Amino acid sequence: MSREIIAILRGITFDEAVPVTEALIAAGITRIEVPLNSPDAWASIAAMIAVAGNEAIIGAGTVLDPGDVLRLARMGAGMIVSPDCNPRVIVATKKAGLLSFPGVFTATEAFTALRNGADGLKLFPAFKLGPDGMRALSAVLPAGTECYAVGGVGSADFAEWRAAGVTGFGIGTALYQPGISPRDVAARAADLVAAWDALS
Repeated sequence: MSREIIAILRGITFDEAVPVTEALIAAGITRIEVPLNSPDAWASIAAMIAVAGNEAIIGAGTVLDPGDVLRLARMGAGMIVSPDCNPRVIVATKKAGLLSFPGVFTATEAFTALRNGADGLKLFPAFKLGPDGMRALSAVLPAGTECYAVGGVGSADFAEWRAAGVTGFGIGTALYQPGISPRDVAARAADLVAAWDALS
């Protein structure tokens, strides 16, 4: 079962990357990103792709440059996530055959992202937009637009956000923080998966 939960491993180190990835996949989370401003991000992503590339979509977050998109594509990454709506990054991502999830907050940014080929929208920071803002935005977005609430959202918020129209969630500190054990990540992931499955 594919769940629309993207694990955001900001700050992860190379030594943690593989065991945390394995813990997430075992719990049922198969979309995983390492922000490029994490320590040893490139090495971590390469190691994660090597062990889990057939079981999960491994990608990068905080991608700001088209050149980084090309490097990630050559490594075998599957998705590109950004904090902003940069048409150059979106176009490069789609030309490389990767999934594109740019960060948006306004209708202008959302439509710019979609016109340039984005697969889904990263609503960031979601806690500032709120479910009410999502309802207003979803009223004008094309039917079927994939929207992911990212930033300040946890399992307790899933039902309200889904009712407001989001497709899924990007989960960072509620799932992973530097230094916590893979076992703790697995427990947090299991809680998130249970909350997601309860909505089905």
